[in-house]
Amino acid sequence: MGKKILIALGGNALLQSGEKGTAEEQIQHVEDTCEQLLRLIKEGHVIALTHGNGPQVGSILLKNEMTKDTLPPMPLDICGSESQGFIGYMLQRVFHNHMKKDGIDHPALTIVTQTLVDSNDPAFQNPTKPIGPFYTKEEAEVLKQEKKWTMVEQIGKGFRRVVPSPLPIDIVEGEIIKELFQERRLVISCGGGGIPVVKDAKGNLIGIEAVIDKDRTAACLAKIIDADVLMILTDVEKVALNFGKPDQQNLDKLTVEEAKRYLKEGQFAKGSMGPKVEAAMSFIENGGKRAIITSLDKAFDAVEGKTGTSII
Repeated sequence: MGKKILIALGGNALLQSGEKGTAEEQIQHVEDTCEQLLRLIKEGHVIALTHGNGPQVGSILLKNEMTKDTLPPMPLDICGSESQGFIGYMLQRVFHNHMKKDGIDHPALTIVTQTLVDSNDPAFQNPTKPIGPFYTKEEAEVLKQEKKWTMVEQIGKGFRRVVPSPLPIDIVEGEIIKELFQERRLVISCGGGGIPVVKDAKGNLIGIEAVIDKDRTAACLAKIIDADVLMILTDVEKVALNFGKPDQQNLDKLTVEEAKRYLKEGQFAKGSMGPKVEAAMSFIENGGKRAIITSLDKAFDAVEGKTGTSII
């Protein structure tokens, strides 16, 4: 019997390091991604997709900066929605074409998604997520004064803006996504962690300048849509201890208790594997059955239990 799987696509599903980020490059990666994930659909599994947007939204912010004297720059929440739209379009178009060719009746669609966060989240007092282009020290000082941005120096590169990264509480469109998922639609949502919003005193939604960890949002959505499996795709086949060292140890399974201990020991880097393991733990602790961390090319085998790291 097929499983209900939420797949969180890593950045390499859309763009590889060192590439320019042309539409042609990104479409080719989407083609490769589609070929891998169609194997799951053909096997009878129902999948939903979330994805990153770091390089794409970075390009949008850079264009904002380069054209600011001609066109009004857009705030970060609107830039995020723009990236959700064009990445979703690429994914749904390619999946539509492949499924039509293979006679699969699983319509693909994209939902521009808002992620609710707490306006009192401690992250708002400590912005840490770098976004956008690099600036000189003089430019950074002007932006701090004019726009009240928090700027940090990255040695050898210049100054960069940092924004808060609050935890997701809920997905505004979650119930709609769940209904479509239950109808076996291929839903593409929560791009880049979703557009962060808070509620005002009247319950109205307000877009904010923040970035939510995409894997944390995927875990939140997986719970809402009642997925059997949360699969987080990255650029390695398995989670490892002592990564990159001579005594590296790849892990087939990882309990939540073990994961907490290894995180405390600093085994999983904060900027890479750490958030993925935390998201997998969150899904399991909130009632999820199984979380998998693996690479795109091993996705099919990982669902079959042949590879990847399962968090249980």
